[in-house]
Amino acid sequence: MISHALTIVLNELNTHIETGYGASSGTPYPAALGNIAEGFSGSSNGGLSRNMLYFSVVHIMEEKTMKNLPNQAINKDERTVSYQNPPVFLNFTVLITATHIDYSDALLMISRVIRFFQYRSVFTTENVAPLSLTHNAPNNTLDQLETFRLIFELYSPSIEEINHLWGTLGGKQYPFVLYRLRMLDLKFRTEPIKGPLITEIVHNTKYFSL
Repeated sequence: MISHALTIVLNELNTHIETGYGASSGTPYPAALGNIAEGFSGSSNGGLSRNMLYFSVVHIMEEKTMKNLPNQAINKDERTVSYQNPPVFLNFTVLITATHIDYSDALLMISRVIRFFQYRSVFTTENVAPLSLTHNAPNNTLDQLETFRLIFELYSPSIEEINHLWGTLGGKQYPFVLYRLRMLDLKFRTEPIKGPLITEIVHNTKYFSL
């Protein structure tokens, strides 16, 4: 589901860049998922292609304010109660890196990303193109999102955080921007356990004399 969430946003970004600016990066899909720590083409593990924008998840955090949700739902019409663990609500820190050989092109693409999220910061099932939901989506339907509300917020790290981040990723810094992706709820789709409502409590109290 994490992959599908980012893929949906990538599809929207690629369409925006292609229709708004033309495919100036030399490919109709200038942005993709990729672990920037793998390096670039020619390295021992294959690496990534240059002249691309890459989305890398660098941190996953639980949304604490949504942790204590009830694990039951009452259906008054059917007079039943269903039990199911609540979803896990997660926030992500997403690193967007421009790997363009020409430094000017890298800065240009980062600027386009920032302007894209400036006017499209919220993504839902209703406001994305139908093709964005299916293009490069996971093959297994259990890994696909049904409904979602993805919120992107610009994150400004300190110099110390930047040094630590790029030191962890390999030490070589490229033009980048960080965003917080908020409120992705993850749960396994299954039928909840159902039972009858408790409608009466009977007290059976006995007294014994000493």
